[in-house]
Amino acid sequence: MAQFELDGKVFEVDGDGFLTTPEMWNEQVAISFAKSDGIEELSDKHWAVVKVIRKNFEEKGNAPMIRTICQETGLRLKEIYELFPLGPARGACRVAGLPKPDGCV
Repeated sequence: MAQFELDGKVFEVDGDGFLTTPEMWNEQVAISFAKSDGIEELSDKHWAVVKVIRKNFEEKGNAPMIRTICQETGLRLKEIYELFPLGPARGACRVAGLPKPDGCV
């Protein structure tokens, strides 16, 4: 199992860099993961996407469908890819601290 270190705290991640224990996530982890993906600063739009993903995960135990993210944030799919260049699954879900979503390659 790989590790990700932040401020002296070590987080277990899978081979693709997704947290293996989502309950260890916090905003500082999100900022660090985003920077490692080339996102220098998380804007309000980034946080809106992250909050929808976290809320869905906490309520249903999985990542939301992209349609749900678009509906709840008011963002179009193209905008989400502009915010998270690695995409909603590989990028946004990783920043949100979720385990790797099913179907994510």
